[in-house]
This record gives sequence, structure tokens and C-alpha cells, in this order.
Amino acid sequence: MKKYLAIFKISFAQEFAYRLNFIMWRLRNVMQIFLIFFLWNAVFTDPTRVVFGYDRGKILTYVFGILIMKAIVLSARTIEVAGEISSGDLTNFLLKPVNYFKYWFSRDLSSKALNLGFAASEALILYLILRPPFFLQTNPWLIVAFVISLAIAVVLFFGLLFLSNLIAFWMPEQGWSAQFLIIVIFTDFLSGGVFPLDIFPLVVQKILYTLPFPYLLFFPLQIYLGKIPVTQVWGGIMIACAWTLILLAGLKFVWNRGIRKYEAVGR
Repeated sequence: MKKYLAIFKISFAQEFAYRLNFIMWRLRNVMQIFLIFFLWNAVFTDPTRVVFGYDRGKILTYVFGILIMKAIVLSARTIEVAGEISSGDLTNFLLKPVNYFKYWFSRDLSSKALNLGFAASEALILYLILRPPFFLQTNPWLIVAFVISLAIAVVLFFGLLFLSNLIAFWMPEQGWSAQFLIIVIFTDFLSGGVFPLDIFPLVVQKILYTLPFPYLLFFPLQIYLGKIPVTQVWGGIMIACAWTLILLAGLKFVWNRGIRKYEAVGR
């Protein structure tokens, strides 16, 4: 446990080594929040208006919630795994007494901790500037369910992202393409990171809920906003757990196959 805590601390310090990249990442998130905020604020100029089950307070809570949720769930250092496989640097870790998955999960947690700190500061500054009405959840059971679903989302995304990186065992030059497809297209769009998924027709929502993506951002926020009946909350959490177990099992299977294929090209 101590060695992974040390990895966490070292990785946290390394986050400041690439300040410009980090600042641009945070700036991108803030600009996206500004754009979405003014879009929905224009839709809800009438405070009594309700659209897709959202009033002005809930939709703006959703917008700011996405800023915090992305910092917790989607920030990750695991995107570097494909590069290590392609360059042959993976060999260095195979020779060390460290679990490769725990190593990267520790690094992911350091990235999340740093991003969460900045996201919270950004959300506070934006709140002071924009003064939006917020929805505060007071049901303790829904708050507990939200925290549980958020923890599951962190592990779920780790499995999803790590699995996409392993394509580098077979196609060393395509690791970045797989990440772009998973993070930028599927995850951001299908997880509700751009807009709430319940603006889609009901049949499309049902299809999306059979996939892992909504359980990363949309589902936890829906729990917090109280838009999911309590009787259905735990069923959704079980589906998220099932997807997490499936992805982790798939990750272990593909990893074992990939290690047998691994030739340490570049070393």
C-alpha cells in the first residue's frame, strides 16, 4: 500500500511538469461550461419553464455538475499506457515488483485529485460570476446512492480506458486513435457530457442505458437531481457494477493475450 501511496505523491508532483497542457485542458473545460451555460440559460429565460423534466435550477446544476464530474471521472493518466506498450517501456514495469494496474490506478487518482481541486475552484468562480440557481439534494439515500455510483464510474472509466489502450499490443500506431474514439467521441457524447441524454426519444435512451457510457456521468447526476425513481436507482447501480466487472474481466483477458504478443518493440 505504501508504494502505491508513494506513486500517487510522485505522480501528483509530475502533473505540474506540463503546466501548459494542464492549463489548456482546464481552459477547454471552462469554455465548454460557459457555452453550455449560456445555451441553457437562454432556453430557460422564463424561471417557471420546464423542459425535458428540468427546470432552470436543475439544468444549471447539471451544467456545473458536469464540470466537477469530469474532473473526478474522466481525468486520467492511463492514456499513456498505449505509448509505453508501443515504445517498449512496458518492459521496465514487468521487471519491477509492482502491479501494473494498481500503478496506473494510483496515477489516475493523483490526476483526479489535482483536477478536482481546480474544477471546484473554477466552479466557485463561475458561480460568483454567473450566480445561477442551484438544486440541492436533501434526500440522504439519494446522496449515498450518488456517491456509490460516482465511485463505480471511476473504476468503470479506468477499465474502459485501459482496455482501449491495449490495442497497442497488436497495432502499436493505433493506440491514440482508440483513445480519441473512446474519450472524445463515445465517452463525452454518450455519457451526457455535452447535453443530458434524456433529450433523446425514450427508445434511444433505453438503448443507451444498455451501454456503459451513461453510467460515467449522466446516471450519477440523474440520481443527485432526483430524476430517477428510488426503486430504479439501485437497479441502475447494479447494471453499472455489471459493466464494471465485465470490463475488468475483459481487461485481464486482453492483457494476458497481449503480454504473450508483446515483443518490446523499440527496446
